Amino acid sequence: MPTSKEFAIRVEDRPGTLGKACRALADHNVNILAFQSIASEGKSLVRIVCDNPTTAKATLDREHLTYTEAEIAQVKLPNRPGELARVAARLGEANININHAYSGVEPGTNAPLLIVGVTDARKAATILDQTASAAGGS
Repeated sequence: MPTSKEFAIRVEDRPGTLGKACRALADHNVNILAFQSIASEGKSLVRIVCDNPTTAKATLDREHLTYTEAEIAQVKLPNRPGELARVAARLGEANININHAYSGVEPGTNAPLLIVGVTDARKAATILDQTASAAGGS
């Protein structure tokens, strides 16, 4: 699978803030494919991967949300024991450290997607593609 854009959004950790951000994206027909939220010290870091990064970026700007963009690697994995262990080991063998990871679903098929934040997303995506192909997961 190719690399994709991830948006890391900082919001207040209080009721309704996540819903407001997600509603704005939905109102502009942006589908969230993967999502992670971590609260710390009154703020939440929300990471999202969307089906339309250009529209997502414009929407976040219109909503005056504070965010950063990063390239992430993603791979469709078979849903069976050991798959995460296998891909994490392959990245480790290539000396690629996983900074963060979470899951989502592939549009159209709802197949599980692994989203991986790494320093070199393109190299990681190539390794993940090879690993998934060898396992029959792509």
